[in-house]
Amino acid sequence: MAAEGREALYYEKLDDGRVRCALCPHECVIKPGAVGICRQRANQDGTLVSRIYGRVTSVAMDPIEKKPLYHFHPGEQILSLGTNGCNFACLHCQNWSISQEDSHTRGLSPEEAVRTADESGSFGIAYTYNEPLIWYEFVLDTSKLAHQRGLKNVLVTNGFIQRAPLDRLLPFIDALNIDLKSIRDEFYKKICKARLAPVLETAKVAKNAAHLEVTNLVIPTHNDSDEDLADLANWIRDNLGADTPAHLSAYFPAHRLNAPPTPAATLERARDIFSARLNYVYVGNMALPKGSDTRCARCGATLITRRGYTTEVVGLDGRKCKACGAELNIVVNGP
Repeated sequence: MAAEGREALYYEKLDDGRVRCALCPHECVIKPGAVGICRQRANQDGTLVSRIYGRVTSVAMDPIEKKPLYHFHPGEQILSLGTNGCNFACLHCQNWSISQEDSHTRGLSPEEAVRTADESGSFGIAYTYNEPLIWYEFVLDTSKLAHQRGLKNVLVTNGFIQRAPLDRLLPFIDALNIDLKSIRDEFYKKICKARLAPVLETAKVAKNAAHLEVTNLVIPTHNDSDEDLADLANWIRDNLGADTPAHLSAYFPAHRLNAPPTPAATLERARDIFSARLNYVYVGNMALPKGSDTRCARCGATLITRRGYTTEVVGLDGRKCKACGAELNIVVNGP
């Protein structure tokens, strides 16, 4: 088969040439010649294939903070790859041109991806821009090769995946940022055309397997009430731990959602609510005073300063605070 027609993992064959995809909780039943919700897993004559194996829309060196990951190799650059497709249909999608439509791709094999990371001086590979979990076969093959070369693997994901494929992939993943869009299932159904419970399960499983950070896009009138924010922060604290870094982002109108952009005052309120429950809370895409700096949860000393994507590690001794010696949830040039 051609690279873009690679047979998929995790599916079963049904009657009349149909197949049932078992990669994500949608469990799409796909007729011959049709595609699933993600648009990239297709029924080709009774065989489920990935249309995007070895196909990329974007290849770039990015600051790791752009993922965003603030406690994993801060200040370093990472090779970042993306392709087409997503198993969500978020009304507010910022990357709709690749998630909901097909942009131009070019070929890139797992071997070429790893070689590019090496030649670029990257410490690893980030699978990002679109939803990497629907790119499952490519990500699995590439992450295995990357680990063999001593490179780190990073997923920036919505977390919507079945347990079996997740368990198979996680041994090769070193860090994740999971987008927790809301703590309300109604939000997921209405805004994302998906469900909340599988995402929460992925987050809990990933927390025990790799470095984990989470992001919440704060959308006025949809997920920005005090109750919504407090319940989400409480869930993170109770299930992932108070040291889990949480990133709050401002929404700007995009794609099919016309809610007003997030005011600075709303992000400040969200930060206060999260900070009352979590030790590391960041505001990523709006300039609030010291909204992106990392401070020691025990003594308050400044550990890392950030201005845009300019990062400076100022208060760390390995993974410890220089001021008080506290062991921190920060990976700096470490395993």
